[in-house]
Amino acid sequence: MTDETYGEDRARRLEAMLRELAGRIRDLDEGGKLLADPGELLRLLGDIRSELFTYEVRATFDTPEIAEHRRIVAESQSTETSEWQKTEWQPDEDEPEAK
Repeated sequence: MTDETYGEDRARRLEAMLRELAGRIRDLDEGGKLLADPGELLRLLGDIRSELFTYEVRATFDTPEIAEHRRIVAESQSTETSEWQKTEWQPDEDEPEAK
């Protein structure tokens, strides 16, 4: 994986981490021990929080190529370049007068 992207494999691992946390919370709750070891839950939450942050940042990162495409599109949509430039030419200036 490069620093700029968040691959499908890593995304699947993050989903698995979230499911594992959900299962652990469910198991602790069913056993009446939800708050028995807050350190364990804090560690799990910390690991997942870090990975979620990385996912958010990397999954929305524009590669240089995509950033250039966005710049080109934005430039083409700007009002400065999309308006026709007015000229001083008049249609009847070049035509001979009809008699």
